[in-house]
Amino acid sequence: MTTTPTGAPPDPPPDPRRRLGRYGEDLAARYLEERGMRVLERNWRCEHGEVDLVALDGRCLVICEVKTRRGTGFGDPVEAVTVAKALRLRRLAAVYARAHPGAARVRIDVVGVLCRPGQAPQVRHVEGVGS
Repeated sequence: MTTTPTGAPPDPPPDPRRRLGRYGEDLAARYLEERGMRVLERNWRCEHGEVDLVALDGRCLVICEVKTRRGTGFGDPVEAVTVAKALRLRRLAAVYARAHPGAARVRIDVVGVLCRPGQAPQVRHVEGVGS
């Protein structure tokens, strides 16, 4: 086994799925910002779960789930947000809004990122999921 100069084992190589997810979140954040939103937080966590992106669209707080896929074998990336996931996002939105008052309203969005090999990534933004 190899070790680092400090004698500790090296970090494992990054998980390809985690790397793809991070890439999708980066694209989604840039996409939202290019449309005039301000990304407030990434990967916000509380005891109830995690929100990929929290943004502000004017005075509207946007809780955003990002789904990134390499293909559509299991459907479009935005279709991966089930009813149960949408309900969890609503609970997380309520927790976030209580902890950060000031937004006029709250909206839940999904950004799907499709990264097919050899093609430019496709971004699909669905506003107001589960409302």
